[in-house]
Amino acid sequence: LLFALNGVPVATCELKNPMTGQNWQHAVSQYKTDREPGAPLFRFGKRALVHFAADPDEVHMTTRLAKGETRFLPFNRGSHPGEVRCGAGNPAHPSGLRTGYFWGEVLERDRFLEIVGSFMFTERREEKVVDAKGARTVKRETLIFPRYHQLDSVSLLVETARAEGAGRNYLVQHSAGSGKTNSISWLSHRLSSLHTAADDKVFDCVVVITDRRVLDAQLQDAIAQIEHTEGVVQAIDEDSQQLAKALTDDTKIVITTLQKFPFVMGGLMRIAGADSATASEAESAQVAEWAQGLASRRYAIIVDEAHSSQTGDTAHQMKALLGAGALAGGDDPQDWQDGLNAVVESRGPQENLSFFAFTATPKGKTIELFGRPGPDGKPVPFHTYSMRQAIEEGFILDVLANYTDYDTYFKLVNTAEEDSKFPKRRTATKLNRFVTLHEHNLSQKTEIIIEHFRNQVMHAMDRKAKAMVVAGSRLHAVRYMNHFTSYIEEHGYDDVRPLVAFSGTVTDPDTGFEYTEPRMNRDVVSGTPISEAALAGRFGSPDYQILLVAEKYQTGFDQPLLQAMYVDKPLSGVHAVQTLSRLNRIAAGKQPPFVLDFVNAPADIAAAFAPYFDVAELRERSDPYQLDSLAYELNQANVYQQSEVDDFASVFYLPAHKQQPTDHARLEAALQPARDRFAALDEDPQEAFRDRLTAYVRLYTFLSQIIPYADCDLERLYPYGRMLLPRLHTPDGGDPIDLGGDVELEYYRIQKISSGAISLDGDDATVTSPTAVGTGSTEEDTEPLSQIIERLNHLFGTDFDDNDRLFLESVHNDAMKEHDMLVTARANDFDKFFLAQRARLRELMLERLAENEALVNRCHNDGDVGDVVDYGMMHAIFGSANAEECGGSREQL
Repeated sequence: LLFALNGVPVATCELKNPMTGQNWQHAVSQYKTDREPGAPLFRFGKRALVHFAADPDEVHMTTRLAKGETRFLPFNRGSHPGEVRCGAGNPAHPSGLRTGYFWGEVLERDRFLEIVGSFMFTERREEKVVDAKGARTVKRETLIFPRYHQLDSVSLLVETARAEGAGRNYLVQHSAGSGKTNSISWLSHRLSSLHTAADDKVFDCVVVITDRRVLDAQLQDAIAQIEHTEGVVQAIDEDSQQLAKALTDDTKIVITTLQKFPFVMGGLMRIAGADSATASEAESAQVAEWAQGLASRRYAIIVDEAHSSQTGDTAHQMKALLGAGALAGGDDPQDWQDGLNAVVESRGPQENLSFFAFTATPKGKTIELFGRPGPDGKPVPFHTYSMRQAIEEGFILDVLANYTDYDTYFKLVNTAEEDSKFPKRRTATKLNRFVTLHEHNLSQKTEIIIEHFRNQVMHAMDRKAKAMVVAGSRLHAVRYMNHFTSYIEEHGYDDVRPLVAFSGTVTDPDTGFEYTEPRMNRDVVSGTPISEAALAGRFGSPDYQILLVAEKYQTGFDQPLLQAMYVDKPLSGVHAVQTLSRLNRIAAGKQPPFVLDFVNAPADIAAAFAPYFDVAELRERSDPYQLDSLAYELNQANVYQQSEVDDFASVFYLPAHKQQPTDHARLEAALQPARDRFAALDEDPQEAFRDRLTAYVRLYTFLSQIIPYADCDLERLYPYGRMLLPRLHTPDGGDPIDLGGDVELEYYRIQKISSGAISLDGDDATVTSPTAVGTGSTEEDTEPLSQIIERLNHLFGTDFDDNDRLFLESVHNDAMKEHDMLVTARANDFDKFFLAQRARLRELMLERLAENEALVNRCHNDGDVGDVVDYGMMHAIFGSANAEECGGSREQL
């Protein structure tokens, strides 16, 4: 089939019928073998722009025919669109053909004209290649046709925004590697010119928010290639004054970072030629008029990689600047109470702001803030393209397909003459850091990584394969870089070159040397430093193969040539998913990616990925009454007086033109009495108060954006508590732990534990929002240094054997015969059950003392080992008791 617009060929389609023994795969084969790419109709970018392979079940497409190298992509809806689990393929369609959506919707005349006119564009990029002709830069062009989930999501968002106008939120959960940059680009382009049926403009300005400079450039390039009109797109790459100017002129699309918004008012002052501290009333009035002009406009705010930063205080400041609620206190607030009322009104949803939040890994807070009520009333994403569907369709690779787990075993000895006492928790952290930074640890891991990369990885993708090493800290990254350089030089390797990525300056405490990223990264030819801005591009060249990272490049970094990742850092939750997802990009010749993990257990990684493999579901909505409960507990602690909170508020909420240089001292005076009362408390009440105040500040920051609180008392306590928290110190709170030379590494071993795929097809997983506020124990009792070392050696150096397991199973079976224990388990939550029956568990273990005296003594004598065993056993008993109550089978311990 040939599709033409006004006689101009724009698309072709090979249509196959299974009733005659052919399907879409035969169509793909025909395009690859029978169609000549150089023929006028098929010449890239000259005639037909896109080619479809279709049958009654599936549709696939490509924009470039290249014989055997042609790559077709699925253009399908997914097996169960809109449901929690959705994989590859298409559901049944009313037309009788599963591909009925393609003929009835996508190829509808106006719709297809819109796709060609508003979605298709040529992506241009530069690549450095090395071949027989030497090293050179080659320009690549790719004709972009939207994937179905991109076309579907952008179209639904645009039409819904047209119907609803400003003031609504939209959450888009699209898997990493699913083309999010292009989706954001298309959406911003469409929203910037969106009009209602009555030809009224829906949004005055589109603001694209991103946390990453690398993606800033990607977004700017992508949007600019779609929108060719000069002055439409403005990337904020200078300062907040540039942002303030873009928001006040006729710029249609502004790309910036969230962190610039708090400084926009200062930028407005500088535009007016005034300093906010010395501005005249006339200058301040002019800026106030501009600010009101900002708040009177309608904004579409597109948030890239929405996460907790969009639920925090900086996000509120953005709402306060742009939101219509900023005008709630009147055109000219006269006193602090007017200012307080205006702040309360500016929190929560704003009638002139629509948020379009894109993320692959929405947290519970993100779902509550940007989601929409689902069938059960809990918020859900507006549109989803899951990790499961992306993997099954071949858009991304499964990063858990080849996962190798290594464990580290070590023994520390105490060499001190006196057995001094140290804070337990912080000393354990210090000792663990001592081991991970130790020469033996880094040298052995360096050898494992480099030799594995050279033997197993680097030959992939025609020797273009690259790897990433995730280090535990900036100092770890620096030392890794030094070990890599030395190892490569010692072995005379010329086919592996590393780069290192970290922020700022790192001082090695052992040598006193200072390191920066450009100083450590040198151009392979000239030897000159590689700037931070140029690092990503240089790593993409054939000159470098391994990138050592500490925090940087673990999110938002798109390098399809990454074939392997070596993890030497604890990862959990969203951070684990975002980090490992750097490997999921498709590239020609790329094998299933490989992960070698020195730190994390496969079960923990599976638990991190599980909530995001399908549609992220919220377990339970946040409880707004928690704030009142926390406020009551804080008031009862008698650390502050209400009059002091009021005195603080009377200064904090003053309008800008009424503020005085002495106001800072007045704020400090209002905080000082609470600091003195806090210092007079014992350690336990101090910890309890500080934990509850921390919980209140964090919870109010989040809840005030989704619930329109009108309680000024809660609002007043928020900034007071936020400013008080950094001033609350415990007697030994920040003292560093100095172990001197009292610890030595006696034994060290790295052992491969397991290798294979991590499966995510288990029980459904959910994400959580703040539903209960706990304090979390931070007690820092002391104990001899030798006991701390002994406990670490137990945890890292040994495992329970079969005899231990059989003994615990016997105790578990005894517990299941205890009537009182079962009744307590079924009548209470776990915490109450644990408190009530823990002593009985210990008695059951003592009754079997003769069977495993060593284990019972360890549990009795070592509190940490005993806690781990007690907690695990009680959970197993609690679960088994309730499973039997529900008629289920008891799981083995």
